[in-house]
Amino acid sequence: MAVFGVEMPNILASPKAFSSIYVWTDVWQHIGWDSIIYLAAIAGIDPTYYEAATMDGASRWQKIKYIDLPLLMPTAIVLLILKVGHILGIGFEKVYLLQNAMNLPGSEIISTYVYRLGIVNQQYSLSTAVGLLTP
Repeated sequence: MAVFGVEMPNILASPKAFSSIYVWTDVWQHIGWDSIIYLAAIAGIDPTYYEAATMDGASRWQKIKYIDLPLLMPTAIVLLILKVGHILGIGFEKVYLLQNAMNLPGSEIISTYVYRLGIVNQQYSLSTAVGLLTP
């Protein structure tokens, strides 16, 4: 497929690109929810801090540095702790939806392997044994 006369690369067909695609789609997936949480945290900051900083002659960047960032740190730490809890959980759905025959060598995980063995190849006993390895 050529756009403006330039041939576009098929990155979903590359096994090497699968991990990058997976990470960046995860970032894109969670950026909306995280922004809502950060906006709620900013809305919860007492406006008198900004009024006092304005009276003291603080610039916009100084307000961000000395008011916004320190008061957003507890929210950022809670979100970081929640993300670290899911760092090893790859999940089945997104990998299965991004997977195709061309990127299979780079996208196969235990969950999709168990699915392929049990449902597609009908090797129920082997897929059950391998499925015991998944959390």
